[in-house]
Amino acid sequence: MTTERTPEEQQCTGIRFSLREFAGSVGDFGTIFPIILGVGIAAGVNVSYAFLGVGLWFIIAGLYYRLPIPIEPMKAIGAIAIAEGLTAGEIAASGIIIGIFLLLLGYGKGMERLQRVIPVSVIRGIQVGLALILLRTSSGYIMIDPVFAGFAILIIGIFFIASYLKQIPDLSSLIVIGTGLGVGIYMTGMPPFRMIEVPHLIIPASGDWLFSTIHLVIPQIPLTLGNSILATSLLTLDLFRHEVRPDRLAKTVGLMNLTTVPFGGFPMCHGAGGLAAQYRFGARTGGANIIAGLIIIGFAIAFAPPEVLTLIPYGIFGGLLIFVALEIGKHGMKTDSYPVTIIMAVVALIGGITPAFVIGMILAYIMGSR
Repeated sequence: MTTERTPEEQQCTGIRFSLREFAGSVGDFGTIFPIILGVGIAAGVNVSYAFLGVGLWFIIAGLYYRLPIPIEPMKAIGAIAIAEGLTAGEIAASGIIIGIFLLLLGYGKGMERLQRVIPVSVIRGIQVGLALILLRTSSGYIMIDPVFAGFAILIIGIFFIASYLKQIPDLSSLIVIGTGLGVGIYMTGMPPFRMIEVPHLIIPASGDWLFSTIHLVIPQIPLTLGNSILATSLLTLDLFRHEVRPDRLAKTVGLMNLTTVPFGGFPMCHGAGGLAAQYRFGARTGGANIIAGLIIIGFAIAFAPPEVLTLIPYGIFGGLLIFVALEIGKHGMKTDSYPVTIIMAVVALIGGITPAFVIGMILAYIMGSR
């Protein structure tokens, strides 16, 4: 659905480069960087390849949609990978399965039909459950290094308050990570410069496919459908009076995963929260995406030497994960059935996301939640 727009609203599409677009381009970095760096430490994911995939698809999405449609690492897979330490094959299998599923769904125009199957309370329950899992994981990093964790939490808190009082982008994650890198370089010296190696094909083992389907794909799919695609589509209509149809978004999410995950990239999606953040700080066109993509590709080059990741104190990650957990949990509380969502969150913390999803679906339909 596309509605007639005023001249001012028509300026909110296209490709423009300005200070406002630059400020908006970093609006979603507070989610992107902690997850990618977290899976790099906990699961041994090649951070350089993960950043490269996100950066390239930021640019592609900006050119294709001509709107600031963000690219984010998949939160459920990221949270589980950080909490449990998954293998490269398991992560690759999950991205490939989701990529094929969404590509078929998008071309089959099935998004709207699938939306009616998964209640909102179940999606919110997964979000709150992920938030609790990340908080539990972050506590381990904080206990190892409480000084840097306290510093990270302080900086993030200051920017969180300032970003709501004034129209300034939240650069806390960049400041915290930059400080951590600076301290690491001061204490151990500058790591050797290396160019990014040519990515190699990751072929999941036979057992990775079933494991990933149960433990990663099932928890991620409701979030991707609800937040990454359907909510993002609705928000484009709210912000720009120009709706990007859900099936179109499903196609790009499918393509980005099938083209990057088999070569070391991390599973990616769009995100309504990221779109809102970028818009709030000034992003109005695809130019913001191109700027963000170039910045993130710069980080891909900087993190090409694996030693760079070891420079950042563990407390920094503990603080960043708290921020990500609170952000996910905040959206999770926008539920239409608190009993379903809270029960799911508790089950997720105790037994994992997949049992929570099954129990949540049963409870939601028994209680009539939609």
